[in-house]
Formats: sequence, structure tokens, C-alpha cells
Amino acid sequence: MKLGAWRIRAQSLLAAASLTAMAVAFPTLAAEQAQTASSLSDGPTAMARARVAADVLMSSYDPDKAWFPSSWWNSAVALQTIGDYMQRTGDRRYIGQLNNTFEKDKGVFPAGVLSGDPLLGNFTSRAIDDSEWWGLTWLQAYDLTHDPKYLNMAITIANYVYGYWDTSTCGGGVWWDGERTYKNAITNGLWIRLTAELHNRIPGDTLWLGRSKTAWTWFQNSGMINADGQVNDGLTNACTNNGQNVWSYNQGLAIGGGLELFRATRDPKILASVRRLADAAIGPNALVKNGVLTEICDATDQTCDDNGKQFKGIFMRYWTDLVDTTHDRGYAAFLDNQAESIWNDDRDAAGRLGTRWTGATSDDHPNVFDWRTQASALSALVGNVPLFTPLASLAATMSPAQPVVMPSASGTTTIPVQLSSSATGFFPLFALASVEAPSGWSVTPRSSLVRLQPHGNAVPVSSTLPLTIKVPGTATDGHHTVTANLVAAGLRFSTQADVLIAHSINFDTGTVDENPWLFDPANSQSNGVQNRFADGNAHFTYRFPFPSDTTSAQVTLTIDAEFLVQVSSDNQTWTTVLQETRPITDGSNKADRTIDLTPYLTTGADGSKPVYLKVSDSFPNDGWGGRVYHVTANIVE
Repeated sequence: MKLGAWRIRAQSLLAAASLTAMAVAFPTLAAEQAQTASSLSDGPTAMARARVAADVLMSSYDPDKAWFPSSWWNSAVALQTIGDYMQRTGDRRYIGQLNNTFEKDKGVFPAGVLSGDPLLGNFTSRAIDDSEWWGLTWLQAYDLTHDPKYLNMAITIANYVYGYWDTSTCGGGVWWDGERTYKNAITNGLWIRLTAELHNRIPGDTLWLGRSKTAWTWFQNSGMINADGQVNDGLTNACTNNGQNVWSYNQGLAIGGGLELFRATRDPKILASVRRLADAAIGPNALVKNGVLTEICDATDQTCDDNGKQFKGIFMRYWTDLVDTTHDRGYAAFLDNQAESIWNDDRDAAGRLGTRWTGATSDDHPNVFDWRTQASALSALVGNVPLFTPLASLAATMSPAQPVVMPSASGTTTIPVQLSSSATGFFPLFALASVEAPSGWSVTPRSSLVRLQPHGNAVPVSSTLPLTIKVPGTATDGHHTVTANLVAAGLRFSTQADVLIAHSINFDTGTVDENPWLFDPANSQSNGVQNRFADGNAHFTYRFPFPSDTTSAQVTLTIDAEFLVQVSSDNQTWTTVLQETRPITDGSNKADRTIDLTPYLTTGADGSKPVYLKVSDSFPNDGWGGRVYHVTANIVE
């Protein structure tokens, strides 16, 4: 088992020279770590994995609108997850994004700008649970920065929510919506956690503690917790359990609310109730299949909607709290298993993490990768980082991570790749980078020494090593792996590039088959599978590296809505080739449209004839930009 006695798992140590230096400066600490060296787990690797995944998530953050595109409450949870990451690892690079969102989005906004509902100011709306998510996000920001503006905002939000606590229906509970139509688990689980967190951060408080204790007692007796100890979605109009799905985030917030209230009261009965909820979550006929947390919509004949994509991550946030609070090895083993399954089975070469943590997929319902699934899986990776922050870590990525080669009939194709290394710690690291490629391919350099000189954990340092990969014309179609291994004494990390060799272009958008061709997703979105769209000022760009001996090419897009399609040979100068001039929002103009790319075939630096195709919004003010479903190309060589 990879667990430490109390899940304060020690990390792999630094290089021998660094350890010697530590022994001089910090003899007690060095001796304690040296004593446990034979049983060290891979804490530095867990930290490095979380850093890679967090950076991928933040690449989708829109700094102008200060959110993650087109999802209001989901953005709150994603930012809170980044806050968890920073608090757990000491990395502080994304504090500015939290402040950016706070300052830009705290005002009043009409419906459709940041949420489907009008925003009433101070991150509140008729969606009471949405308001609570933002309250928890700003408490996380307060914990990170100690800036009172975040605590004050959380208090403002909680006061707003308290206006929807109503004892006249079902004896208590917070309404889910401003219209007071539904009392459910998530709104009340959030309320317990929010009020308990406020109490634990306000010296001398009794008000929020009383509200939290009242809410916990009501929730326990509400009937939403079924006979198996699992939390159904909510109550009927008759105030009975409605028998709807046991979603993981409902179970997670019940656990998380109880844990925060336990910290406030130290009441062992509360902790016992939390343990029953936890045991029910991972017991028979619960939320786990083959040891992996699995949502109902994770079945390979279903697809989770944009909300469901983030449920498991919320569960893991509070499961991490459970592990940290109880030091229970069984709970910790479950957490570790989620992180390992995500990293080993549910990750692509670009470091993107999917919705199904087993990696399961199907043709009709493929595994989905987007910023929501990234935020969800990141929570498990963050939880796997030791409480005692590793003194050093080493990570690496390759860019492009999913290059495409369309070989010519003869000769080789050259791919320029950047191997980026990053590290945290207090001593210089000298990492040996070695690269492995398929038989018959060549990589220059095959090995190199990378020097990194970190200065703590707050801002990881990085270094870039250019690689040249030469692919023979005889390479067979399909995916081929190039692996880079970095080794510094006591630290190891591997990263890959997934090279697609293709003699044709034919893919559905919004699926894994699209990824190698998607040169720049920018702020585009895919709401499920088999479509990608760009609303407002967003766009997305495909790159087609046609073979050097290509004489003509056509691409066909299945496209609808208010599209603007442009083509370029250099990704700088663009020519408009398709444009919808009517404001169509109902998909009635969906059709296959063919574009002649022959005029744009110019030999590039790698010997291919790359063509860039960009889709954007011809009416950016109404939010119905170009939506592409399928892409094919015909090539003449």
C-alpha cells in the first residue's frame, strides 16, 4: 500500500547532494526524512501530476469574462478546485485569476451574459445553490490570501441564502430556487458546509454555528438519506424522499457539511454520521464499480451533461477532507485508487482528463474531455498530494502533445516538439531527459541534461528543450508514442507525445478523434459529443498538415448556426470562405459545405503543406456561433 500511517505521506527525497545540504541546514528534518526513506511513497509525483492537470484546466480560463466559458456554477467549482490545488501544493500562480473573477464578476448582469439567470450582484441569483457554490469559492480564496474581502463576500452570500431557509414547508431547509419550488440535497448540503465554514473563520461566532447545527439536524431527519445511507436528490411536495438518483455530489456535500460542523463542535455523533455516509457511498450497490467512483451517467450507453461532469470531483473534494480528518487507511486507499485510475486510464497525451475515470468509451457515447471533466478529475489528484507538502517535485510535458503527420509518398517528415520541464523545491535539480521513439524514427537529441533551479513551491520554475522528431514515409497509419523520461536523484516523471500518422481526414468533432487536428480550441466548447461551437468572440482552429506532394485538397464541414469560416496557410493572414449572413439559432441551416483548399497549399518549415481553418461567430452579440459536427477532406497527390 502506498499510504503513510496517517496519510501524511512523505515524499521522495532530493538528490544526494541536496540531502546533504539539508542535513547541515535542517538536521532534525533531514534525519527524520532519511529515517523513513526506505518506505517513501511518490508524493512528489502526485504533486507533479496535479500541477500538470491544473495547468491544463487553467488553459481554459477566460481572463476577459473571468470564468470558464458558458457555465456559471461550474466555474465556481473549477476555481475552488484550483484554490484547493494551490493550498495543497503551495503553488500560488493562480491567485491573480481568483482576484480577477472576484472583481469582474461581482456586479449585476442580465440573463445570458454569465448565467442563464440574471445575476443580482455579489454572485447571487435565483439559483440558490449557484450562490452557495460561489460562497464556498470565496471562502477558499480567503483561506489562501487572508484578504477580508473574500470572507465578507461569503457572508453577504450566506445572508442572501438564509432568506430562503423556510420552516413552513417540511419543517425547515433551504429552497433550491427563488420561486421556492423544491427542497433538495445539494442546496442544503452546501448550506451546512457554508455556515460551518463561516463559523470556523469568524472569531467568537455563534450565529452561523447555530444555523449550521439546525440545518444538519434537519437534513439528518429530512428523509433524503435513504435506508442504505445514500442521499437521494430531494423531497417531494409531500416532504418525503423523492427516490431520484443518488448523485455523488449530494453524498459528497453531506459528508463535507458534517465534517466542517464536526470541526466546529467536536461532537463524535456527527463524525459517526459522516462515517456512515462515507461507508454507504463505497459499499455494495453504491457509487463505485470495480473500485472506481462511477456516476450513473458514466455508463457507456449514456453521456453526462455539463453538470454531471463535475459531480465526482465535488465528492472527492470532501472525501479528501474525510481522509485528512479521520486518517482512515481504507478511505485513503480509495482516494489513491481514484487518482491512479485517472492518471493511468483516463488521461490523454495532452494531460486532459476525461469524465469516465476508468477510461471506458463507446462509439455512440465516447469518453468526454473538457474543462469540466478536467476540474472534476483534478480534485482526486489534488487529494492524492500529501498534507506535508513535498520539498521537491519534477514534472514534464511535450508540445504539441498530439501532433499529426500526413506522410508524403517518399522521404521523411520532421516534427518540432518542445519538451518542457518544471520543478519546485529549494535546491538545484539536474535532470537527465531521455527520449524513446518507435523503431525507424529518429529523435534529436536522444538525451540531454536539464538544469532547474527552483526557489520554493510558490512559483515552479521551468525549462524548455527543443526536440526534432523525424518520421519515415513508411510509418503506418495510427497512433504512435514518443516518450520522454526525466530523472533526477529521487525524482522521476514521464510524459508522452501521441503522434497520429494519417493519410486521410475524417472525424467527428467533440470526440477524441478530433483532438490531434484541433490546433487551437481557444474558448470554443463541446456540449457533449459530436459538435464544437464558438460563441461571441470565441473561435477554434484546425490544422491540416497535407503531404508535401499534395496538388489539391478539399474539406467538407457539417456545420450550422451563425458561422464564420476562414482559411490561412500561415495562421496569420486569413481569408473568409464561408459566412452565414442570417441570424439563425435553431440549426435549420445545418448542411455539408465544401471548401476548396488548393489555393492555400504552401510548403511549410516541416516539409508539409499546412492549412489552417478557423470557425467563429458571424453574429457575436447573440451567442449562436458556428457549430461543426463532422470534418472530412479529399486529397489529390
